[in-house]
Amino acid sequence: MNVDESRQSGSGDSEPERMTTSRVIHSVAAAWLLSLGFDVFLHGGLLASLYVAPSPFLLGPEDAFRRVPLGYLAFLVLTLALYWLLRRLGVRGTIAGFRRAAAAGAVVWGALVLGLYSISTATLPLLAGWWIGQTVELGLAGAVLGAAAAGVPLKRIWIVVAIAVVACVFGTIVLQSLGLAPPMKIVR
Repeated sequence: MNVDESRQSGSGDSEPERMTTSRVIHSVAAAWLLSLGFDVFLHGGLLASLYVAPSPFLLGPEDAFRRVPLGYLAFLVLTLALYWLLRRLGVRGTIAGFRRAAAAGAVVWGALVLGLYSISTATLPLLAGWWIGQTVELGLAGAVLGAAAAGVPLKRIWIVVAIAVVACVFGTIVLQSLGLAPPMKIVR
């Protein structure tokens, strides 16, 4: 395997090249935006039916909606930590970034889910959905960060991210429109 293949595979054998501050900010922002887009699809579409029944574990829709920015801030913290981890490991490439980030996501979210199951009334389907969904979400962020580290032009990254986010929002609307996911309603 030559040096380029080593970098592409994310083996960490070589020192990562320095990215400009602007490129770092753009790549983290694009990874975070993709996480948010997928999060809308995950929670507003795929897992939405798990949020509609009253639960002693979950907040009501109005309170939960007010706290959404805190959840999105948490995803920014995870994206920044993921950027640091992937750079330290020298991960380059979309696939390598996805794999390593999904592995990290499976560990982090798996531990969180086990902890929540041990002390809360959260249901198994909800916890399993969070574990799988958030693992994929972190993997997608890693794919963006890996692509940026491999030198993929930022314009191309932003175009792909924008298309993916629109697809996630569209998918959520379709699932809700077809009745496959309940629409989220805030009762005032």
